Amino acid sequence: MALQESGEMYLETIYVLSQESPNVRAIDVGDHMGYSKPSVSRAMGLLRDEGLIRKDEEGYIRLTEAGEILAKRIYERHTLLTKLFIDLGVDEQTASDDACRIEHYISDTTFNAIKAHAAKMRRKRA
Repeated sequence: MALQESGEMYLETIYVLSQESPNVRAIDVGDHMGYSKPSVSRAMGLLRDEGLIRKDEEGYIRLTEAGEILAKRIYERHTLLTKLFIDLGVDEQTASDDACRIEHYISDTTFNAIKAHAAKMRRKRA
C-alpha cells in the first residue's frame, strides 16, 4: 500500500494524539493539524478504506494494527531525524520542520543507516 504524504501525516497525528489521550476524535486531528472538518473527514474515510483506522461505537478514532505499525514508523523517523538535526546545531523548529518533510521520502536503507550511525554516536558519548 502506497500511502501519500498527507495520509502519513494524518496517521502520525493520530498516533501522537493517542499517546496523549486514548480518545482521539476527528476534531482533535483537525485542530492539531490546522485542517478543516471536510478535509479531515475525507482523509479519515480514505484511511478507513485502506484499513489503517477504524471508528469505535463512540466515534473515537483508533489505529488498526497496520495503521499503528505505519504510524510508529513515521513517528520514529520524525523524532530521530529531528534529534539528529538538533545535534548538528539546527534550531528545534527548523529541525522538526525539515524532519517532517524528509520522513516521507527517505528510503528504508538510508534511514536505517542514519539510525545505526546515530546509535553508534550515542554509545561513543556515553
